[in-house]
Amino acid sequence: MSDKHFSLIASELNIRVDQVRATAELLADGGTVPFISRYRKEATGLLDEVAIAAIRDRMEQLAELDKRREAILSSMEERELLTPELKTKIDAAQTMTALEDIYLPFRPKRRTRATIAREKGLEPLAMQLMEQDASIDPDATATEFINAEKEIYSVEDALAGARDIIAEMIREDQVARERMRGTYRQKAAIGSTVVKGKDEEGAKFRDYFDWNEAVAKAPSHRLLAMFRGENEGVLKLNIAPPEGDALQLLSEMFVKGRGPASEQVNLAMQDSYKRLLGPSMENETRSDLKKRADDEAIRVFVDNLRELLLAAPMGQKQVLAIDPGFRTGCKVVVLDPQGKLLHDSVIYPTLGEGRMKDAARDLRDLCNQFKVDAIAIGNGTASRETEAFVRGLGLDSIVMVVDESGASIYSASDVAREEFPEKDVTVRGAVSIGRRLMDPLAELVKIDPKSIGVGQYQHDVDQGALRRSLDDTVVSCVNGVGVEVNTASKELLTYVSGLGPTLAKNIVDYRNENGPFKSRAEIKKVKRLGPKAFEQCAGFLRIRGAKNPLDSSAVHPESYPIVQRMAKDVGCSVSELMQRPENRTGIKLDNYTTDSIGLPTLKDIVDELAKPGRDPRAAFETFAFDESVHKVEDLKPGMRLPGLVTNVTKFGAFVDVGVHQDGLVHISQLADHYISDPGEVVKVRQRVQVTVVEIDLKRNRIALSMKSNPSEQKPRNEQPRPQNKAQRPTKQEHHRKHKPDNGGNWFSDAIKRGKS
Repeated sequence: MSDKHFSLIASELNIRVDQVRATAELLADGGTVPFISRYRKEATGLLDEVAIAAIRDRMEQLAELDKRREAILSSMEERELLTPELKTKIDAAQTMTALEDIYLPFRPKRRTRATIAREKGLEPLAMQLMEQDASIDPDATATEFINAEKEIYSVEDALAGARDIIAEMIREDQVARERMRGTYRQKAAIGSTVVKGKDEEGAKFRDYFDWNEAVAKAPSHRLLAMFRGENEGVLKLNIAPPEGDALQLLSEMFVKGRGPASEQVNLAMQDSYKRLLGPSMENETRSDLKKRADDEAIRVFVDNLRELLLAAPMGQKQVLAIDPGFRTGCKVVVLDPQGKLLHDSVIYPTLGEGRMKDAARDLRDLCNQFKVDAIAIGNGTASRETEAFVRGLGLDSIVMVVDESGASIYSASDVAREEFPEKDVTVRGAVSIGRRLMDPLAELVKIDPKSIGVGQYQHDVDQGALRRSLDDTVVSCVNGVGVEVNTASKELLTYVSGLGPTLAKNIVDYRNENGPFKSRAEIKKVKRLGPKAFEQCAGFLRIRGAKNPLDSSAVHPESYPIVQRMAKDVGCSVSELMQRPENRTGIKLDNYTTDSIGLPTLKDIVDELAKPGRDPRAAFETFAFDESVHKVEDLKPGMRLPGLVTNVTKFGAFVDVGVHQDGLVHISQLADHYISDPGEVVKVRQRVQVTVVEIDLKRNRIALSMKSNPSEQKPRNEQPRPQNKAQRPTKQEHHRKHKPDNGGNWFSDAIKRGKS
């Protein structure tokens, strides 16, 4: 990376060049984002994980740009096309788009109409026409180029070939492309129509059978819905600005005057737009829109995933977990405080009075035998019935309904088979439910994040970008919380800074062979775990009960000497420094600064000494659904109910009120004041109070509100009225979307448009 790149990144992120350079050096030296943000604050100037990740990603983009630049220069040099002026322009290009625009006229291409015309010797005619001299007679000039051997039989053949050359020149003009790109960004509309004969098959896309809106304002969930409809062969999409605006732009650039030659250029310009430049810009705009929609959908997914991973843990308790079911019964497991399976069986609380009595007896016996602290019930089929049954037993244990999204994926995975090779998928699923109550983060890292169900069109977005963002999020959460090295699974250790699957497995193997780690220093004995990996991971690994109390904290081993100096200076041991606040009040941080360690790190150390190994997640709270509500039929408009937010999208939030069907709180019903983003007021797993607004039993749809006084007025469609007539919905579409309330389902369209 050059200083030019550092300056560019600094300008884009609005930070200092030295911060970018230092971060780049740390990343190049093998530093991870969590480690750099936590333990190298002085070097980066207090950059957080978001900024460091942005620098990393932009550096990779610029590296790709440089790689492409070198390939272009090499290609042009080999073909003896590179001039000093072109090289300067290529070197100055700061985006891939600008670089490709410069290269476009020189790129080796298949034979085009313009190529064929050039082969016939018509380029001189095209250049004469481009001069647009009013005295030129195109017909007379073209006569000179008639040549039967070259298949130019008439004046019109010659002029047509010349226009083909001019059309390609316009398409490849760098300035024209950039200006047309701006027109597409500012004025283009995206329109969708149903493919003939696909009306019934594509009913789920009926909102888009006749749809038109400005691309500049189209929200991500609608764009992704339209692209999905096109991919499934249901919709046909068109993206273009008003044709008159596009042609006027090109006319002002290329048509000079009104003479006969200018008329020929005008014809070539129109052909270029319709056949070459327009389709090229539409493809670019499609790509840009897809990326914009992907980025927004990924951001929503990442925000939801972070909230889910950092949900409050109950902690190490004796847990009985139930995976509910009707016909096949409820699978029951008992777990010890470390999540180890102690017992599994099946009960049938919903199949007759005799089975119910047996189930009640079995549960009481298990709770007494294993001294169960909490009962976790999966929120799938029969969960409310099972919950009512368990609560009716009057047990002393806490009863919680647990989100089981993705548990079936885990139970059939290689990870689950490795953990419980002799147990079936139902037992594994119940174990996952119980462990989620104890520590959601530790259990959810075993599941592909895409299977957790808190995304929006996650299967339609760029899978590479999604995977990277989700991995970054999991890594951030795992390292932010810290990991107990003596109890962590291989999957959890994999996400620790500096480790990965191989070293995580080696740590577990060492632990199994040698017993629990007694100190952080012992981690260095793990096979293939070298100094760099230890530097990166040590601060995020905890060892409870270690001889050195700092081993259970987030203080990095490299800072142990500083803490020991602090303890010595105030006349106490390290343990006493951590246990007694009065010992820490006398510490003067300025006395411990060095060239590499400044006040930010020292403040972190003192904060950590006050609460060593503290868990940043919220304190655990119990939650229960309304006992009078078990199914959609129990709901009535006006009911005020407790609920859990299960998913947040750009158009609202889905809330579980305990009826096996999430309800939608439309963005217009999330608050008494205007909000532009649901994430401003709700997060996944947040406890909320909602009012039932409307129920559609036929479609199993529930409309909810979080307003203090839910409005009788149904929320307006979130799409602003397009300013350009060509971008407005058809009259039929307008009437369909704004018809008066007649008991219809104003919320169902939003659900179908946004929920993957």
